[in-house]
Amino acid sequence: MALSDNLKKLRERAGLTQAELAEAIGIAQPTLAQYESGLKVPSIITAVRMEAVLHTTCAEMVGEKAEE
Repeated sequence: MALSDNLKKLRERAGLTQAELAEAIGIAQPTLAQYESGLKVPSIITAVRMEAVLHTTCAEMVGEKAEE
């Protein structure tokens, strides 16, 4: 499973919309949508911000499968 798939699962597990997560990590919602669709990859700084908000790790975000 790719980062894009895991990111969406982790966001949904946290109960956040794309807009809410984007605001929390300081990016635009369309950018987050591109991460979730696999069109873009977040910078390490953005990934670390996602870790904090989603209560996860970068390893889980890029790993085989995010726990549901």
